[in-house]
Amino acid sequence: MVFSSPVFLFLFLPMTLLCYALASLRRDVRLKNAVLLVASIVFYGYGGFGYLGLFFVSIFVNWKIGLILSESEAGKRRVVFWAGIAWNLGILIVFKYLNLLGETFASLGGFLLRKEIESPIPQIVLPIGISFFTFQIMSYLIDVYWNRVPCQKSLSRLALYIMLFPQLIAGPIVRYIDVETEIGERESHLDDVYEGVFRFMCGFAKKILLANAMGKGADLAFGQRPGMGMIYAWTGILCYSLQIYLDFWAYSDMAIGLGRIFGFHFPENFNHPYLSKSVAEFWRRWHISLSSWFRDYVYIPLGGSRCSTAKNCRNYLIVFALTGIWHGASWNFLFWGLYFACFLIVERLGFRKILERLPGILRRLYTLIVVGVGWVFFRAETCSQAIGFLREMCSMKWMGSLDRELAELMAGPKFILLFVISILCCTPFFSGLRSWLERHHLGMVADLGIVVVFFLSVCEMMASGYNPFIYFRF
Repeated sequence: MVFSSPVFLFLFLPMTLLCYALASLRRDVRLKNAVLLVASIVFYGYGGFGYLGLFFVSIFVNWKIGLILSESEAGKRRVVFWAGIAWNLGILIVFKYLNLLGETFASLGGFLLRKEIESPIPQIVLPIGISFFTFQIMSYLIDVYWNRVPCQKSLSRLALYIMLFPQLIAGPIVRYIDVETEIGERESHLDDVYEGVFRFMCGFAKKILLANAMGKGADLAFGQRPGMGMIYAWTGILCYSLQIYLDFWAYSDMAIGLGRIFGFHFPENFNHPYLSKSVAEFWRRWHISLSSWFRDYVYIPLGGSRCSTAKNCRNYLIVFALTGIWHGASWNFLFWGLYFACFLIVERLGFRKILERLPGILRRLYTLIVVGVGWVFFRAETCSQAIGFLREMCSMKWMGSLDRELAELMAGPKFILLFVISILCCTPFFSGLRSWLERHHLGMVADLGIVVVFFLSVCEMMASGYNPFIYFRF
C-alpha cells in the first residue's frame, strides 16, 4: 500500500484515524498503540502477507536479544550483541544481496569459461522496506548495548516501534531513542493534528504533481538512444535530480505529518540539500536520518575525523561504500557511494579551503554538478548506460536526435511550469511565503491554497493510477 493511492487515502487512513480517535477517548496509550500496531500490520500485509512471518520472527528475536543485553554481564553481552547484529545483517544480505552475488558469480564464470552460466541462486523477492526497518532495529540494539536507552520489555511496544506504518517502508529512519517516551505516553493536540494534516497534504502534492511529472521527463531521457545531445541530456538529469528529491522528500513529509497526527515527532529528513556549497554540506542536508545513522554508528566508532588523515579517508571510503550498497544490490550503487567518498576526501585534503574563497554561486554550482553526475549512476540500470549518458552530457552536439514524445514533453507549457515550481521547491521560497502570510495574519490563504492544490493532486492521482515512491525499491 502506498500513501498516494485511493485505497490508502479513502479507506485505510479514514478508518485508522477513526479507530485511533475512538481509542484516544479512553486516554489509554495501550489501546492507541494496539490500533496503530494492527493498522501497521494491515498496511504492510496489503501487498502480500508472505513476509509478515519473517517480520514477526525478527521482531521477537531482537526483543529477546534486547532483554538478554539488559541482564547479562559484559562478556556475554558482547557475544549476544554481535549475534544480534549478525542476525539482522544476515537477513539483509540474504534477501537483498544474495541475488547480486549469484549474478556476479555467473558473470565471472561465463567470462572465464566463455559461455553463458545461469546464477546458482534462485531469484529472491525483496521485502519492501527491508533496509529501513533493519537499520531501525539495529539502532535499538546498539543503543541498548551502549546503555543509551533501557531495553523495551514490552514485545508489543517494540513491534510498534519497528512496524509503525507512516515511516515503515521508506523512512525517515527513526531511532528508538527518539520515540521511546512517545510510545509509552503521548497526546495528539489540535496544533499537532493541524500541522500534521498540512504537512501530509504538502507531501502528497509534491509527489503527485511535481515528482511524477519530473519522473516522466527523466524516464524518457534515460530511455533515449545515443545522440540526444547535451541540452536534452542535462535536462534529463535535472529532471531526475528533481524527481528523486521531491519524491523522497514528499514521502518523508507525509510520514512526518502522519506521525504528528498520532502524537509522534519524527526527525526531519531534508534541509534544502541543493543549496549546499560543498559535497560535505550536501550530505548533512540530504537524507539526514540515514547520514546521521552512518555517522553515529559507523563513522564515529571508526574514529571519525579525530584521527590521522589516512584513517579519516579510510573512514569516508567505508561509510560511503556501505551507503551505496545500502541503496541497492547493484555495482552501480557501490560506485555511486565511492564516487561521493572521493569528493569528500578531496575536500578534506584541502579543496574545502579553496571552495571557501569562491563566491557562493560558484560553490553551489560545483555541488550541483557533482551531485548531478552522481545521480546518473544512481538512475542508470548499468554502468555502461551511465557512461553512455555521461557522454551525451559532455557531447559537443547541443541538440541531437530524440523521440518526439520527449521533445513535446519538455517544450510543453505545463511541463515548463511544473519544472519551475519544482526548482522553487528546492529553495525556502514556499516556506518563506507561508511564514510571510502568517505574519500578516493571512494564514488562511496558505491553508486554502494547499487544500486546493491537494484537491487537484487527488484528481491527478485518480487519473494516473499507481504512483509508487522511488525509495520503495530500497
